Amino acid sequence: MARGRLRIYLGAAPGVGKTYAMLAEGQRLRSRGAEVVVGFVEPHGRRPTAAMAEGLETMARRTLSHRDALFTEMDLDAVLARRPQVALVDELAHSNVPGARNAKRWQDVEELLAAGVDVVTTLNVQHLESLNDVVRQITGVVQRETLPDEVARRADQIELVDLPPEVLRRRMVHGDIYPPDRIESALTHYFRVGNLTALREIALLWLADRVEEGLQRYRAEHGIVAPWETRERILVSLSGGPEGETLIRRAARISTRTPGTELLALHVVPEDGLPGFDPTVLEAQRTLLESLGGSYHQTTGEDVVDALFQFAEAENVTQIVLGASRHGRLASLLRAGVGERAIRGSGPIDVHLVTHEEAAGPAGLRLPRPSRGTGPRRYWSALAGAVLLLPVLTLVLTALRGSLGLSSDLVIYLLAVVVVALVGGVYPALFAAVAGALLADYYFTAPVHTLAMERSDELTALVVFVATAVLVGTAAGTAARRTHQAVRATSEARTLSRLAAAMMRGQDLTALVEQIRENFGLRAVSLLERDPEASPVPRWYVVASAGEQPPEKPYEADVESPVDDNLILAARGSGLSTEDRRVLAACAAELGLAHARERVTGCSGGTDAFVDAERTRASLLLAAGRDLRAPLHTAEAALVRLRRRGAAVSGPQEAQLLDTARAAVRRAAQLVTDLDDVSRLHAGALALYLRPVDLNEVLGAALDDLGPGGHSIVLRMPERLPDVIADAALLTRALTALGADALRHSPPERPPAFTAEVRAGRVTILVEDGVSDREPEVGTGASRPPGTRAGSLALRLSRDLTEAMDGTLETTAEGPAFSVMLTLPGSASGGSGASGGAE
Repeated sequence: MARGRLRIYLGAAPGVGKTYAMLAEGQRLRSRGAEVVVGFVEPHGRRPTAAMAEGLETMARRTLSHRDALFTEMDLDAVLARRPQVALVDELAHSNVPGARNAKRWQDVEELLAAGVDVVTTLNVQHLESLNDVVRQITGVVQRETLPDEVARRADQIELVDLPPEVLRRRMVHGDIYPPDRIESALTHYFRVGNLTALREIALLWLADRVEEGLQRYRAEHGIVAPWETRERILVSLSGGPEGETLIRRAARISTRTPGTELLALHVVPEDGLPGFDPTVLEAQRTLLESLGGSYHQTTGEDVVDALFQFAEAENVTQIVLGASRHGRLASLLRAGVGERAIRGSGPIDVHLVTHEEAAGPAGLRLPRPSRGTGPRRYWSALAGAVLLLPVLTLVLTALRGSLGLSSDLVIYLLAVVVVALVGGVYPALFAAVAGALLADYYFTAPVHTLAMERSDELTALVVFVATAVLVGTAAGTAARRTHQAVRATSEARTLSRLAAAMMRGQDLTALVEQIRENFGLRAVSLLERDPEASPVPRWYVVASAGEQPPEKPYEADVESPVDDNLILAARGSGLSTEDRRVLAACAAELGLAHARERVTGCSGGTDAFVDAERTRASLLLAAGRDLRAPLHTAEAALVRLRRRGAAVSGPQEAQLLDTARAAVRRAAQLVTDLDDVSRLHAGALALYLRPVDLNEVLGAALDDLGPGGHSIVLRMPERLPDVIADAALLTRALTALGADALRHSPPERPPAFTAEVRAGRVTILVEDGVSDREPEVGTGASRPPGTRAGSLALRLSRDLTEAMDGTLETTAEGPAFSVMLTLPGSASGGSGASGGAE
């Protein structure tokens, strides 16, 4: 069965006419004989939209119940059973009511498409998942219903339904979008001109990218290589040299002249993976490029020009910006530069060749530089060795002139050239070959001590010697360079593998930073993180460090290796080579992954804490419901009796009922306050001020808060009692809650008691109710199951407040008798006198 086709009407905001356009398309298809049904359409009370749906077959909706309310959704089974040619389904990003077969409407649409039904639907751009954060930043509204971008990208057709912001606002004023009571709020918030303009631009750009994807797919399917200038794309070639910033700025100026131009940059890495550039320079150029709105790309290739053109063809590039060659005249004669070769093979692509300070000029001859892999030390050592070795060798051969011929002399000179090539590379070998040929001609060919030669075969032998020496020296130098690169790559791989193994073992960041410091022989290393909120002056924090006096700011370091925009690896120590800096950049990237892993682990711990908090919240709600049930029931009963007009209620009885209802409501309000305080405490929003507190003052305040019943509580306290370390207000609150709970469960003739004593430097307060272990509990008149009082909200609040003050709260139940022991740390100094008795 062929899959159905999906058509989306995309809008920038509600009210642009997406549903109307969808219904109009349904009417058009119906007039051409297609079977069209309305699976789900929401007209939102708009008369023109409802009128456009007239005449179309509409499927009955499915009714679902959720949280004691009824909702209607599309009846997917009915539409599948009907199996029309086209189904009109409104609001693709809609979330279905729990109980439906699929959680999202787009999943319903996927089933229709799989069944071969064509679907026409609507979508607002703010519901796309990739644009959710951008829309929230612009409008300040969080979109709860989102749609994966891939679902929209798979659509066979996407049509933009567009209205200028002014027209859309006029429709709003005329009441064509929202009801009258929502118009003013919408115009001053979501439907502001700036918001609508931004959303419109986002929708246009997103749709333009989808059109571009379709164009690229068409070009690939039809094998079209030549660029189509539907949109200017400027490509900058970055070699990693210092001229890169000049090229980027020049290309950015070119791109600004044509609106909608796309700026790209490409760096080609050699296939051996060992580039000869400073990675920090390339990273700085990448940062500059991205700040100018460009995108950075990297590829691997043996030939820079070929890789450049392959990328240009794939991305439909119309212009390429290159830097003028940095090679000297001799190198340019031997091999054409990248710019010249690019111009010859560019075809319809325009090539801009930009001059810069590093370009080769007409001024004097420059000395050759050491090749990659040998280094300056080995390079100059080879030259010095050639200067010393060749004269000594000439002296030895002069002494053996009678026993050796010219061919033997040249072979010995060739051996010296090979040794020099192995040490210093190609350029020292070339110098040794030419010098050896001149010495052999001067000392060992007739006439001696002149550069003239009598025999042509000797001239031939010298020319062959020079060519052989150059070739052998070049091969030996290349082999030495490759050997050095292989050793270097092995060392780099070993360093990175050790760091990766340490990460797999779960070592912390400090240990990883110390390992990096040891591997590179650095004095100190720090992983620094920038506070993204601090501006314009950046603020840096040390995430992990190792060594003596690690840098605390990037500018304090000798070597920097950025990880991302807010993370950087800074080091102090001797200067590192280009290869060392590149390996250090790779280590910094792995360190960034370890830092991200630690953050994820921390978030996981935060998730566990959130689960615990949710579990605590659920238990609190259960306790609150249990404790609130009794006072609310009492208040309701009293109020019902007052409302019975048929019963004769005397004045004193009415007053008593009102007092009972008032007390019950007051208790319920207090329970709600307690619940709020417990929630704030668990959320960390309840501030604590711990200091030495006089327990007498706290108990007095608690008894006053309890009202008349508090004066019946018995206090048993020693004459000298140390202060307790607590928050006076929270401790008063905890004792008040414990006293109120004890009063509610104690008979009038036996009030509860507070007993204080000192145990091992901590102050213990024992709260006992007046119920003995042989008589039933009073207060509610009903027996309570074991553990009910221990889980009450008042005791839960007291326990949480006590534990927040570094104290403990324990409960004991012996039959109906119940007691609470509250323990707090005592103060080393200070105290108060007290006397026992009843109040």
